[in-house]
Amino acid sequence: MSAVPPSSSELAAFLQLLKTALSTQQLIKLVLSKYQGDEPIKQLQIRPVELKQLWQLSFTYKYQTNDITRNFSPEEALTEITQLLGKQYAAANLFTTEVEAQVSISKKGKILLQQKALPQPINQVVASHNREKQRYLSLERPFLTELGVTDAEHQLIPAMARKWKQINKFLEVFSGAVKDSGLSQHQQLHVADFGSGKAYLTFAMHDYLTNTLALEAKVTGVELRQNLVELCNNTALKLGLNGIDFEQGDVKHFKARGINVMIALHACDIATDYAIHMGIATGAEIIMCSPCCHKQIRPQMSMPSVLAPMLAHGIHLGQEAEMVTDSLRALLLEAFGYSTKVFEFVSLEHTSKNKMILAIKNKQKYSKTAILKQVNAIKNFYGIKQHYLEKLLNIENESD
Repeated sequence: MSAVPPSSSELAAFLQLLKTALSTQQLIKLVLSKYQGDEPIKQLQIRPVELKQLWQLSFTYKYQTNDITRNFSPEEALTEITQLLGKQYAAANLFTTEVEAQVSISKKGKILLQQKALPQPINQVVASHNREKQRYLSLERPFLTELGVTDAEHQLIPAMARKWKQINKFLEVFSGAVKDSGLSQHQQLHVADFGSGKAYLTFAMHDYLTNTLALEAKVTGVELRQNLVELCNNTALKLGLNGIDFEQGDVKHFKARGINVMIALHACDIATDYAIHMGIATGAEIIMCSPCCHKQIRPQMSMPSVLAPMLAHGIHLGQEAEMVTDSLRALLLEAFGYSTKVFEFVSLEHTSKNKMILAIKNKQKYSKTAILKQVNAIKNFYGIKQHYLEKLLNIENESD
């Protein structure tokens, strides 16, 4: 298709409508379609977003198997659209708070412009929603359809609403950790997700790293169930995704190979300790665990006399064992150079537990000796002989 002359009155009128919508922040959506280039692009969707308190335009290039998103200022967006319309895209639909307009360009260069004023201005629903709540993932991502989160029209399946919330909450935590660790500035990184299951979060991390941050990421899902490994590998192959693969195995036997991010959610009992140890041993910048089934510490605990009446109740003893187990894990991570947070996370379908341990490698080392004294003080108070993570880390069980 030959390029449309910039002097075309119909095209100029359409671009003036767009310019007004951008300058007054009245744009709701712009869709460029009928792509004429060589890439497998179906359309380009443009929506307003608020980033760092600035009104920006999010360009989502929708390919057959994946999407790529870029953000522009209003001025940059107008320049980009002016260059694309009539050269790479032969049609555009504009939606603002006051007008709707459509322009189409034939192969012979004939331009048809249609527009209508809305009988009543509509509110900026999209822009206010973006300011209200940031989503780290679009429902239009192809892998969500393949995994049954959305339907063929990319609408959320009602039964998956809870899972959709979990995915976004996880990405919120994950994105903050990636930024705080400095990994967002790396060109390449390797993520290992142990117990990946059906890999909702594994695919979400890969999408965030490759499409949002534009990093060259390798994401490995490790799952004990071979049928899920095959399912996820087939999904990645079908979607044409590079840099994501799945292996059969578990955290106890997997050989770490230069992992930057170690993920182990709902790792039962000492599997969490194996995961943390692997993260430390491989020098991972980020370690994220969601532990459950705290069975290793509880049998060792004797009741301090002052707490005996309270811990005589089994449920209280279980809660106390959980708190002590994960507190010792956090301290041991700090002893090996990590800043740690233990906080509530949305509950996952595999466990009623909703706690997460997040550790980010700290450039300023803690005093290992001082921290191990704290560990021993807690163990002595509860009569604990050894935390399993101590054994994996080869820490001598010394009492002060």
